[in-house]
Amino acid sequence: MQIKENISLQPFNSFGIDVYAKYFASFNSIDQLQELIASTQHKKNKHLILGGGSNILFTKNMEALVIKNEIEGVEVIEEQDDFILVQAGAGMNWHQFVVYCIHHGYAGVENLALIPGSIGASPMQNIGAYGVEIKDIFHSLEAIDMHDGNKKIFTNAECEFGYRESVFKNKYKDQFAITSVTYRLSKKPVFNTTYGAIQQEIDEMGIKDLSIKAIAQAVMNIRNSKLPDPLKIGNAGSFFKNPEIETGEFEKIKLAFPSLVGYPTKKDNIKIPAGWLIEQAGWKGFKEGDVGCYDKQALVLVNYGKATGMQILDLSERIIKSVQSTFGIMLQREVNVY
Repeated sequence: MQIKENISLQPFNSFGIDVYAKYFASFNSIDQLQELIASTQHKKNKHLILGGGSNILFTKNMEALVIKNEIEGVEVIEEQDDFILVQAGAGMNWHQFVVYCIHHGYAGVENLALIPGSIGASPMQNIGAYGVEIKDIFHSLEAIDMHDGNKKIFTNAECEFGYRESVFKNKYKDQFAITSVTYRLSKKPVFNTTYGAIQQEIDEMGIKDLSIKAIAQAVMNIRNSKLPDPLKIGNAGSFFKNPEIETGEFEKIKLAFPSLVGYPTKKDNIKIPAGWLIEQAGWKGFKEGDVGCYDKQALVLVNYGKATGMQILDLSERIIKSVQSTFGIMLQREVNVY
């Protein structure tokens, strides 16, 4: 294990922002992580655990020890007639894990295909798409306390999952490094095709016999048609959360904007697509220098070349103020800003 100094983080974030870390190291085992925790560089500096770098916006150089999680591997922990517990290393690419599950017939993650990022970020963000969230399939995770190097197991309840939220983004932010996640997947799939355009895409694909593979492919087709490839255009996927508002407020806005769509939540609120709000406010396709709002999906802010993190953050602020002025709704960022 080697701790490097003054390392560019440009290769390690999907926005492609060129900032530098005071110290940088990676680990592929718990032993290596515990060794890092015991190091002088960790004891005397702040730290940041970095996964796939796909949900982060750097706005300045990091005067910290940046630690990249590279723990890989997949293991079946338990198998019953109708479900299976599968544990994956937190540094593993999320979509590779989805492909693994589909190949083995493990259902539950197919609607989450092609989401960028790592396994470790999935519970941290409670990632979700097309009617499915991680909390629906999450069993437990293993994490290391960054203060003393001790191991702790978190159950579903202990993670306190919310919409794109968990204790790891709030109460325990930067206090734990997730090393593995265990998912409870189904051997008897229940297909979820009602959200978004999944069923329409499946029909266009000519699929007669529905399967988790077909659903995953439909999701990938939809995502590829709307979202830019981070290897070609810097982005972090969805930059904003979809806001939830009260039913009465939704009906009031719909009177002024009849094309408004919403989805009821368990809290008797209505969830509104943030991309629709941003597009109606006139930002879709906006470009100024090297920053912009993607022309195929207004929810995505992009770096067309050499944009700085502060420029992207400034654009997000302008969009937030514009949407609030137009609709009276305050957008919240999904991306973590440093």
